[in-house]
Amino acid sequence: MMVLITYDVNTQDTSGRKRLRKIAKQCVNYGQRVQNSVFECVLDAAQCRQLQQILLEIMDERKDSLRFYYLGNQYQNKVEHFGIKESYDVEDVLMI
Repeated sequence: MMVLITYDVNTQDTSGRKRLRKIAKQCVNYGQRVQNSVFECVLDAAQCRQLQQILLEIMDERKDSLRFYYLGNQYQNKVEHFGIKESYDVEDVLMI
């Protein structure tokens, strides 16, 4: 299923900037960045729970915000993109 992950981390201190980098690094491991603090991830239920647990351990619930939007398996019909920074199809063949 396609999961859209968004976060807002308070970066007023060094620990906040460190949390921001850690959250972004974990999200990159599971999907593609489509905006500064927005990632599109194709995950199964177990991967989603695992990533959610990892991010919850990193964030500070008193200062930060984390959102998961579950777009499902038919997400192609639910996403429209306009402007620059076209993304790649995460379920297509990737040749290196």
